[in-house]
Amino acid sequence: MLSVFDHGAFPPPPAPFNMAAHVLAHADRLADKIALSIVSPSGAERWSYARLQAAIRGTATGLLQNGFAPNDILLMRLGNSVDFPIAYLAAITAGMVPVPTSSQLTEREVAKMVAELSPAGILRDPAVACPDVACKVIGTEALRQMHDLPPADFAMGDPDRLGYIVYTSGTSGKARAVMHAHRAIWARGMMHHGWYGLGEGDRLMHAGAFNWTYTLGTGLMDPWSVGATALIPAEGVDTGVLPLLMKRYEATIFAAAPGVYRKILKDNETIDLPKLRHGLTAGEKLSDQIRTQWRDAGGGELYEAFGMSECSTFVSAAPGSPAAPGALGKPQEGRRVAILGPDGPVPLNEEGVIAIHRSDPGLMLGYYGAPEDTQAKFDGDWFLTGDHGRMDENGQITYMARADDMMNAGGYRVSPLEVEAALNDIPGITEIGVIDCAVKADARLIIAFYTGPAPLDEAALLAVAAERLARYKQPRAFVHLPELPRNPNGKLLRRGLRDIWDARKAPA
Repeated sequence: MLSVFDHGAFPPPPAPFNMAAHVLAHADRLADKIALSIVSPSGAERWSYARLQAAIRGTATGLLQNGFAPNDILLMRLGNSVDFPIAYLAAITAGMVPVPTSSQLTEREVAKMVAELSPAGILRDPAVACPDVACKVIGTEALRQMHDLPPADFAMGDPDRLGYIVYTSGTSGKARAVMHAHRAIWARGMMHHGWYGLGEGDRLMHAGAFNWTYTLGTGLMDPWSVGATALIPAEGVDTGVLPLLMKRYEATIFAAAPGVYRKILKDNETIDLPKLRHGLTAGEKLSDQIRTQWRDAGGGELYEAFGMSECSTFVSAAPGSPAAPGALGKPQEGRRVAILGPDGPVPLNEEGVIAIHRSDPGLMLGYYGAPEDTQAKFDGDWFLTGDHGRMDENGQITYMARADDMMNAGGYRVSPLEVEAALNDIPGITEIGVIDCAVKADARLIIAFYTGPAPLDEAALLAVAAERLARYKQPRAFVHLPELPRNPNGKLLRRGLRDIWDARKAPA
């Protein structure tokens, strides 16, 4: 049996189609229902579906009145506020192509995006870094004044046409502009059932900022698509009070990156959330330690998902379909996923590259202005994620590592996640990350980097590793750090670990 999951295709979206119209499909019926609450210990700012839709469609009118036209690219340089999703959906309503970006990007990083995209305009908060540009710039105050304008009609069209662009995190060395079709929001229906267990009665809290694409999709677009309520912590809210806010505002689902769960557990010995059904996590691999600690503290089950900017999440665990021990979960119903080797799909339980079929409605249209780079990501009809995994007879996929993170120790390929899982429960270790590092020109060894209250005895750590891991998988050194290097979204930067090692070994 080969490692291919295919239980039939997801139904196609209706045509004509508009992504924003799909997100707001329930707004008229649920006009008085709260679509969004921006919550803090001191209170909440509430947006009904009627108010939200009026602001979005009014802003769409304002963008058209400012001379922007369908298919124009609009770069978004907005902060962590409701202005972000309103402007995003307004641009899509009018048939424009928004490009959401992190407010943490520097002027230099944004300048590269401007040069690549040649946007027709920039939607900008003056407090967010942005280079001087020749195109039109619309500020937040001007955007807010558009809320009360007459509503624009939804620009309907082919579901396969360009809808928005997002940038990858750049962990592969270069951030890429990923083009997505309007149909991408329709494809997220597979996530509603195959990961969230999401329904109209839910109140989903996402721990991220408005201007993070994980929040934009899981925290806002998806709840609104089914008529649910989105709960977003106000800017500046401390992670430690999130359980209080979840309880006070009766969150039924909580979504966050693994690091957020870790921080909550650090600040809360017990978690009392009577309305919470379960938690969702994505962005980086969830450790068994965090999963167990969250459950033991009273937070309930965590359901993990795997995805990427090019296709959002497509492998996940879900209520009623938990992951097998050590696995991520399985492909969502409607997906076609395979584990590939050099000659195509590999036998079950063999390692290979996780791949998704080019027919998936959530798969990107391609990289902007880079057709050759786009084609290089495909092996025939399979899009190669660059991540390694293996599939069992039930379709459950165990994640190994990114292809460029897989370690080579003495000729053996080793997953860093396997080593980390074997060592992350050592007393005194808070977090651990491993990677192979150069110790001389022709030799690489596995090095472990860890955080904790104080450095631990290295000989004792090496002894534990020897008990738990085959010789070729054992770290040959342990390095104590105040914190592990992460990108703005909280993902562990393994290349950063190598940089730390190289800096330690460089001559003074």
